[in-house]
This record gives sequence, C-alpha cells and structure tokens, in this order.
Amino acid sequence: MPEHWYREAVVYCCDVETFQDSNGDGVGDFPGLITRLDYLARLGITCLWLNPIHPTPNRDDGYDVADFYTVDPRLGTLGDFAELIHEAGNRGIRVIIDLVVNHTSNQHPWFKSAREDKDSPYRDWYIWSDTEPDDRREGMVFPGEQKETWTYDRTAKSWFYHRFYDFMPDLNTANPEVRAEIKRIAAFWLQLGVAGFRMDAAPFVIESTPDAPKDFAFLTDLRAHLQWRRGDAVILAEANVGADEVGQYFGDSGGSANRLHMLFDFALNARLMLALARGDAEPVIDALRDTPKLPESAQWATFLRNHDEVDLSKLTAEQRSDVFAEFGPDKDMQLYDRGIRRRMAPMLGNDRRRIELAYAMQFSLRGTPVIRYGEELGMGEDLSLHGRDAIRTPMQWSPSVNGGFSAGQELVRPVITEGEYGIGKINVVTQQQNPRSLLSWFERMIRTLRQCPEVGLGACSVIDVPMPRHVLAHQADQPERGAMVFLHNLSDEDVTVDLSALGNHAEQPYELLADRDYPSVDDTLSKIPLAGYGYRWIRLRDSRGRRTGGQVVTRGGTA
Repeated sequence: MPEHWYREAVVYCCDVETFQDSNGDGVGDFPGLITRLDYLARLGITCLWLNPIHPTPNRDDGYDVADFYTVDPRLGTLGDFAELIHEAGNRGIRVIIDLVVNHTSNQHPWFKSAREDKDSPYRDWYIWSDTEPDDRREGMVFPGEQKETWTYDRTAKSWFYHRFYDFMPDLNTANPEVRAEIKRIAAFWLQLGVAGFRMDAAPFVIESTPDAPKDFAFLTDLRAHLQWRRGDAVILAEANVGADEVGQYFGDSGGSANRLHMLFDFALNARLMLALARGDAEPVIDALRDTPKLPESAQWATFLRNHDEVDLSKLTAEQRSDVFAEFGPDKDMQLYDRGIRRRMAPMLGNDRRRIELAYAMQFSLRGTPVIRYGEELGMGEDLSLHGRDAIRTPMQWSPSVNGGFSAGQELVRPVITEGEYGIGKINVVTQQQNPRSLLSWFERMIRTLRQCPEVGLGACSVIDVPMPRHVLAHQADQPERGAMVFLHNLSDEDVTVDLSALGNHAEQPYELLADRDYPSVDDTLSKIPLAGYGYRWIRLRDSRGRRTGGQVVTRGGTA
C-alpha cells in the first residue's frame, strides 16, 4: 500500500552543507545535492533524510533553528529546495526533513520577543521561572559540555529552561498555541512536497519539563493533522526510551498505530555494537526477543551509525566498558560518558569482512534500514574536530582537490586528506570503477534487499536451533511474499550450521547474498558452511512461485 511505503524503504541520511557544494563558497547546497541524486538512485536508496535545513546561527550544526518557515540561505533558496523535491521524485526518491520543535535558537524572533517583554504574546511559548530553580543542574543532554538546564536572562529578569545548550531555549509544548504552530510548520513543508519528518527528541516534544507527564495525545493529534494534509506522510522519531514505554509512541491503548509511524531502534543499535565488540550474537538475540509487539503498520528504523555519537547509555557499565575497549579505547574517541564519536570503518579496523558483516546484519534485521552518508564508502572520522563534528566531514567524491566536494578554499569543515581514510584512498570515483569496492558491494546488497520484502513487511524471529554463540541465525516471514533465512558469523572462525529443522519449510531454497562462493544449499538445509565473519542470505521459499533474482551476490561480484 502506498501509505506504508516506509516499511520497504532504504533511508539515506545526508547533511546538505557537507554533501556537495555547487558555487564554490565551501558550503554544500541544494543545487549541489541535486547533481548527486543519480548517485543516490544508483546506490538504491528510496528515501533521503535531510538534517536541519533552516536558517540558524549554526552553533549546534543547525539544530538551533532561527526560522522554521524557510531555508538557510547558505544552502540555497526555497525555489532550490522545491527543485530538489521535484528531481528526487523523478528518480523515485522521497525526501523527509528534520522537525526540530522542542526548542529554538535564542536568536529566533519568538524568543527575542519573549525575553524583552513579559507581556509579549510569545512569553508563554517558553518556560520561565522568576526564582532560581533548585534542579538547574539536572537532566542535561550533553553532560560535560553543559553546566545547567536553567539559565538566568538579564533582559527577561527571569530563568529560562533548556535541556540542551543555553542558546537553545525549550519551547513550552504544553501551550496549545505552540502545538498549533508545530502543526502549521509541518503542514507548510508537506505542502512543499516533503514526504514526512524525522522528529528530533520526540519525548521532549510531549514533555514540557522533566516532572511533567508525557502527553502522547499530541502525537495522535499531530499524525491526524499530517495525514489529513498528505495521506502517506510519515514521522520517523528519535526516542531512546525503555521497552515499557515504546508502545505509547506508536499508538494508544486500543493497539492501533495512530501516533508515530516509525521509531529508531536505539536498544537494538546498542546491542548490535555490543555483539560486534564481543563477537557474540547473544546481545542481538536478546534484543530481538525483547522487542515489544508493534501495531501492524508501525515500523522500526535500524541503524549502525547516525549523525550523533554511538549511544551506549542503555547498556550496563560492564557492557559499555566492553564496547569502549573495542571501538573507542581512547578518551578522545568517547563523548558525554555514554557514546563514541567514530564511524564504523575505523571502529572495525577497516576490515572489509567485518564492515560487510555489520551492514549485512543491520539491513537483514526487521525494520527499515537507515544509513549515514559516506558509510557506503567506508569513510573515517576526524577526531581533531569538536565533539560530534568528527563524523560530519564532507563527502569524499573524488581524489581531486577537496575530494570533489567544493572548489572553494575555505570549507564548512575540512575534508579528510591524509591516511587510510583520506580522499586519495576513499572516494566515490575510485570505488565506482572497482566492482569489488565497498560501494559496489553496498549497491548490490541494497538491490538484493529490495528483492526481499519480508524484511520490511514480515515477522522476524530467531531460529531456535543449537548454534554457536557467535552465529546469528534469524528468519523473516511474510505469508504473501515468502520467507528468508539469514546467517551471520561474528567470529573469524569458520563454522558449519545445521538448519535441517527447517527443511520441511523449504521449497527449493537458494542463496541471494553471501560473503563468498559457497556450495549450493539443498532442501535439507543441513551442513551449511559459514566462513569467519561470513554471512549468507538464503531464500527459503517464495510464496509467489518465482525466483527473485536467482544469482548469488558475493564480495567479488555476481557468481
């Protein structure tokens, strides 16, 4: 169904300012992004998620919004944005944008008016206290970089509340006028053609202060408003919450999905990182088994790396220590005492086997896969940059000056030029010319995934047969489409897997994706070899009675 397109999507996260510069000013822009849409179409993505595009003082990479109704002039004009939507649509790519509405920049006209006059119509759009709050150092989102969550404003002669930095005051989302404005903002961008939104900090949008109850009814109201304007519009939300609370973000007690369409699966992400660090599949198995049951049309969004740090806050201290030891042993690689500010390729030692394994595993798990720009190349990070900027360096298009990102001399951020992750070794041009490159593998893997609708639409289950701890064996079933079996080996030890217990469910099984050439699988599904850090995607049966490809995709190409 068209309104459920997001369940079979492949989402690509892109920061416009670091993707492609068209005019030589050193900042990526919409015209530049338009010239790269063919690249994205070839990669196989179907949904482009843009990080903040609004005017901003740019003290927090655009998340400090100064005007919700236009675009940052550095990126282009509203006309350029409309052309982007049109050209992306021509290539079958939908566009969603960040909806950052739990706070504004302190340079936003609303806040300027609110702080200058107690009688301002915008005064109650923010949260104030005339006396010094007792809890002004509690609930900081960025520990180590923030000192407080309440700041005294001399002009307002009052304290204002901010979960994030002091230059990003929180909106009073309990105020009906603020909620009405949020709906107007969303409707405005839907009218310009966006397919939906990635909602930033969703819990804070429905919880005006930490001691206030979450008002999930607003999510119901917001979804109804959006879908009245555009029936297939989606909300993909950021909400790193416990399993006992997840269901309320998707729908009310009636069990229907009448709130958010999608949530990022932070719990699975942390367990994936733990599994990769330990070479042990059990954390992923536990995460899959602990997954709350979702309403029928609701969906998880899976990811390995996003635009922020790797968030390990939901792991135990021991588990977090294991991940730090493997992927971020130096203090400079860590952030906020809970995360890692590195990309996947360096964390995995630039080991091609492990990189493929990690992404083959992510893309095969239930939900909609999301990939951060540059991960398909194996880009690295620049730890000399502040905080999360380490993983927000410009896209590396070619080995030429500035990696083909810009003809300018002063860039929004420096391009990585030296070492094994520099533009001379990691770039699009070189990898497109090499059928064995990581980029070529991603293209084939995504193409294969789109032949496997069971992953996005079906039920995911762990295969309950005796298995080495370092092997993840799971299955995706969708009655109208068929069934897939996925094997992933998190160790460098070769193993042989016995899936004969599934033999009576197999109908001429065959392989769609593998790390190398393996012997053909037969109906018995017994004695299936799996190399160290190997993976195999096997079609168990196809309910439509057709072979969806019939070719084995290996690291080197098509066999």
